[in-house]
Amino acid sequence: MAKLIYSMVTSLDGYAEAAEGGLGAGAEDPEVHTFINDLFRPVGTYLYGRRMYETMVFWETAHTDPGRPPHILQYARDWQAAEKIVYSTTLDSVSSARTRIERTFDPDAVRRLKDGADRDLTVDGPNLAAQAIAAGLVDEYRLFITTSVVGGGKRFFPGGVRLDLELVEERVFGSGLIYARYRTR
Repeated sequence: MAKLIYSMVTSLDGYAEAAEGGLGAGAEDPEVHTFINDLFRPVGTYLYGRRMYETMVFWETAHTDPGRPPHILQYARDWQAAEKIVYSTTLDSVSSARTRIERTFDPDAVRRLKDGADRDLTVDGPNLAAQAIAAGLVDEYRLFITTSVVGGGKRFFPGGVRLDLELVEERVFGSGLIYARYRTR
């Protein structure tokens, strides 16, 4: 059975999406990006909401821009090789290969997908992840914590949910960004 992983860059105060501006520095560092590449290369399927898909579809053509550094080209190749499922009631079509649209997030269907998969899955974006967390589907949480406090926005963890997690890995990068991996108990 594959794991379902929720991972995003977050601010120091726990926001995966800031109300105003970015989440702070660190994630664009080549060392961090190379680490992320290695971490997510084994992922077989990405679960996205519409907004996150529209952000990530950049990787479908990122390799066509001359002069991109090797770590960007590698991530593009890895992303293109994975399956993508976009949960959206408004998206009419997708602009990437290996991608399909589902109109509703069905926890039982995701559970069956996990059970039948030989490679891990990720759920990306705080709104979609909140549904997966509430359904008890998330096995691991991978946070990339910047050095900025942003004061508001969409939280990494949804409100009203208690999770007791076990820290299984951590790393501090030269940029100050902290990676922390937790699994459910």
